[in-house]
Amino acid sequence: MSVISQRIANELAVQISQVNAAIALLDDGATVPFISRYRKEATGGLDDTQLRQLAQRVGYLRELDERRQVILASIRDQQKLTPELEQAILSSDSKTELEDLYLPYKPKRRTKGQIAREAGIEPLADILLSDPSQDPEQSAVPYINAEAGFADAKSVLDGARYILMERFAENADLLKKVRDHLWQNAHLVSQVAKGKEQDGAKYRDYFEFHEALKTIPSHRALALFRGRNEGFLQLQLDADPGQEDSSRRSYCEQLIANQFEIKHQGRPADDWLQQTVQWCWRVKLLLHMETELMGRIREAAEADAILVFANNLKDLLMAAPAGPQVTMGLDPGVRTGVKIAIVDGTGKVLAHNTVFPFQPQNQTDKAIRTLATLCKQYKVTLISIGNGTYSRETDKLVGDMLKQHSEIKATRVIVNEAGASIYSASELAAKEFPDLDVSIRGAVSIARRLQDPLAELVKIEPKSIGVGQYQHDVSQSQLAQSLDATVEDCVNAVGVDVNTASVPLLARVSGLSKTLAQNIVLHRDSNGRFDSRSQLLKVARMGPKSYEQAAGFLRIMNGKHPLDASAVHPEAYPVVTRIAKQQQRELTEMIGDRSFLRALKAADYADDTFGEPTIRDILLELEKPGRDPRPEFKTANFKDGVDTIKDLKPGMTLEGVVSNVANFGAFVDIGVHQDGLVHISALADKFVSDPREVVKAGDVVTVKVLEVDVPRKRISLTMRLQDDLPAAKPTADKSKQQATKPQGKGNQRQSAPAPNANTAMGSALAEALQKAKKG
Repeated sequence: MSVISQRIANELAVQISQVNAAIALLDDGATVPFISRYRKEATGGLDDTQLRQLAQRVGYLRELDERRQVILASIRDQQKLTPELEQAILSSDSKTELEDLYLPYKPKRRTKGQIAREAGIEPLADILLSDPSQDPEQSAVPYINAEAGFADAKSVLDGARYILMERFAENADLLKKVRDHLWQNAHLVSQVAKGKEQDGAKYRDYFEFHEALKTIPSHRALALFRGRNEGFLQLQLDADPGQEDSSRRSYCEQLIANQFEIKHQGRPADDWLQQTVQWCWRVKLLLHMETELMGRIREAAEADAILVFANNLKDLLMAAPAGPQVTMGLDPGVRTGVKIAIVDGTGKVLAHNTVFPFQPQNQTDKAIRTLATLCKQYKVTLISIGNGTYSRETDKLVGDMLKQHSEIKATRVIVNEAGASIYSASELAAKEFPDLDVSIRGAVSIARRLQDPLAELVKIEPKSIGVGQYQHDVSQSQLAQSLDATVEDCVNAVGVDVNTASVPLLARVSGLSKTLAQNIVLHRDSNGRFDSRSQLLKVARMGPKSYEQAAGFLRIMNGKHPLDASAVHPEAYPVVTRIAKQQQRELTEMIGDRSFLRALKAADYADDTFGEPTIRDILLELEKPGRDPRPEFKTANFKDGVDTIKDLKPGMTLEGVVSNVANFGAFVDIGVHQDGLVHISALADKFVSDPREVVKAGDVVTVKVLEVDVPRKRISLTMRLQDDLPAAKPTADKSKQQATKPQGKGNQRQSAPAPNANTAMGSALAEALQKAKKG
């Protein structure tokens, strides 16, 4: 363990004692949110990001160590484990290096080289390699063995060649040199598959494409692999970019020759050895390295894409809540009508209805009367409109209603409805609203996600929220693990009201399983609201460990103990009592007294159990118990009259909401049912290496339209409002026009931060590629 701890400590640039403490807590069943918040003294203040990385690395290194022991045992059983090999295996620090060392000893199916060895030909291979002055044809004659399948000198020499090829290809030191050279110098080449030019038109930027392996960004790599998987692209490794003569010797062949001191000096066996080197590279190593390095690119691209998804998801979950207001949710539809649901401040459904203002019924006046009546009857203050089909038309309908009924003081907001339909048809929604139609459940979700995005979105599988970069092209298990961790961190950062929270929300709390969450709700339904955190111990299957992990994140509003509404953990209540006693203040008087609390010194109250970091957290929490870390609720205004992509004109300045952030830029919902793209180069006047330095999902931004490509549904935007519009492109041959440039932010009618399901990501790749080439 000390070796693993030391390595992780070096990688995270922290002390080994911090790593050891974190590992011990994780092994004991503590969660990352609990350790990060309530065990700062033990870990030296490691945050949740560091702890997630630590947990992941511990798992990898433990698997590596287990594999190491298996390999050592296997080679030892073969009686081939030398002290030098053992030391190399013990010091290997990656699975790739470990498998390279094991390759010559790994049990495998019978190869041509093995067959030749069994026929006794290996001494010939050794002779020709060590003494090229020997004549291959003559040297091979004594090894002819017709019974073994080697009936003449040629077949014997072929057998000797296979033996050397396998030996070369299984040399760990050579593999490392070739791998490193290729990673630094090789290119990934893409060409259109024969006859797929028309069907694969969306990949035309990659029909004749090449880029250095080490510089291919994740979104481009995933696009290339998707194009290959769909049969439109052919990918291959170019080991010697810039070398036009394919007959020339590859540099990797020279690496093989140098490794085994093979030189062409005009000796009888030199031509034979040179051909052996060539065959080894082209038949053995090239394909192996191509597969491995493409896998490496894909693995890195997937990790990057998963990180992008997790970051976007975090931004959306932590979006500002509108708060506990009576809210009308509208799920727009044409033929099936606009579904209406009204919920109170706690999300309880008060009423529901359906109106048909659009074709074919065109009952506009009746729809306005129904909306107005419901708003007045239930004193609606927020109107949440899903951003699907006919959302702008529904938004206009609500606007007309508000103009005709000025006494209604409600704010209308367009929210992203991604995942609402999935939730409405789920088992959870059926249990929650057994008497409501599926379509009405969607309207309820749209209303609730404006009130509190986090509480509502946790009911939906994270992958369905649609803010990922090629989310269907990555490892689904790794994606799910990362997204689950993100949801867990967000829920625990905000805290949960135990008396109002749903089962899905409670299940994300540190230490609580789905079963425990259900038991909490059942206990609440049977016995009434919880008046104190200590009552949680009466919940079925709530043991001391679960209570310890969860209590600090569960809030009891207006309970018996004032600290139950805060993030102060019950185990630290005696500390607060001691502070109040020493300061001769009542606890209730002390809470919220900012000037008094800021005058206290944490060091004066630290002891062996609770150090200064915890005391500082407690004092900060007492200033404003249960503070919400999410930002203030803001909306964006869509521009009237700009409802579809055809309404956009270059030069327009609009307001919109960032719906998705990728490595190459940010997508912005400007209210035209197609997100625009702000390329990374158009996000700010300064150099930007990561778009999230400037924007995040849910941000309200102002952008200018640069270009609009209606047929390809591409909108290019910029956040640099002083940027000039691009020169008009020739229109003679539209099929050869370049992809539009990245896009920026757009003006939208009031639009709340919410997830986006639009998949403009793929269509923007060409734009990002063209921009990258120009940049």
